Amino acid sequence: MILQSYEEKGLLFNSNFTESAGAPDLFAYRGDLVLVEGEIGDSSGRRKPPVATIRQSVLLAKGDKLTLAAGLFDDIARLPLFVERYAADLAPDAKVLFFVNNIGKPLSLTLDGVRYALLPLEDGMVWNELLEELAIEKSDLKGQSAGEKVATVCSAMKDYKFKGDEATLEVALASTIEVKRSGRGPV
Repeated sequence: MILQSYEEKGLLFNSNFTESAGAPDLFAYRGDLVLVEGEIGDSSGRRKPPVATIRQSVLLAKGDKLTLAAGLFDDIARLPLFVERYAADLAPDAKVLFFVNNIGKPLSLTLDGVRYALLPLEDGMVWNELLEELAIEKSDLKGQSAGEKVATVCSAMKDYKFKGDEATLEVALASTIEVKRSGRGPV
């Protein structure tokens, strides 16, 4: 199982869950996915926190291939890190949708035969935004386990018609915007 190998390699970080998605050989994960590992911090070989992650990742794996990958990039410049590290693990029909903080409009690109849907997201939770984008109601998920909910999202992605401009990776990397963070906390 691919998710188990990620866990053994320390690539799953801040995990919410890793569990069966209701079918044999089908497993779901929600949490952060490591793009760049932290350096080794002590003589025991323990690592410091990752340098770069895909935050709030949603993954569905069937056997040794990922059939769904979603999450949040703070910077689109990290997309090539994902492609370099995980593209070989994507199934040919994988559904990939990433929210990106620093793009101004939806983009679609094809890398290594896999279509990547990129949506701008300034603030929000990936899971909630994913459900909204796919028009999945909370009632559609009622009674399902956490893993089964991820499988439902993957099924909805099969009928999803993405409305974004077709772009190359180079164009996507060049079309960034400046992100302004709003202040939070006590007034």
